[in-house]
Amino acid sequence: QVRLVESGGGLVQAGGSLRLSCAAPGRFFSGYSRAWFRQALGNEREFVAGIRWSGGTTSYADSVKGRFTISRDNAKNTVYLQMNNLKPEDTAVYYCAAGRIEIWQVMSRTGLYEYWGQGTQVTVSS
Repeated sequence: QVRLVESGGGLVQAGGSLRLSCAAPGRFFSGYSRAWFRQALGNEREFVAGIRWSGGTTSYADSVKGRFTISRDNAKNTVYLQMNNLKPEDTAVYYCAAGRIEIWQVMSRTGLYEYWGQGTQVTVSS
């Protein structure tokens, strides 16, 4: 079964930064848009950021705009999430996802994604 592999999570103080990485095997995910979601304890999984395969257009949840940046390295088939000015409310398990998303579809819908990683814990202390 094809799986995405996240890395880069950890414990950081409020105001600090982390960079998450999401690696995909080989060229399997060519043509797939990629996204990051997160799930805090007791909450539903929520969209954080996404980047479309076609054109590289990005989108962000309002709660992270101006602080988080999603990017991709197609040569490495890897997507990154740079997280700056972290807040305690950013504490969650972060998941990366891949899906063939049409241009008219909203990236925040979890049901559009076929492949997921195992998740990486991000904890922000106050």
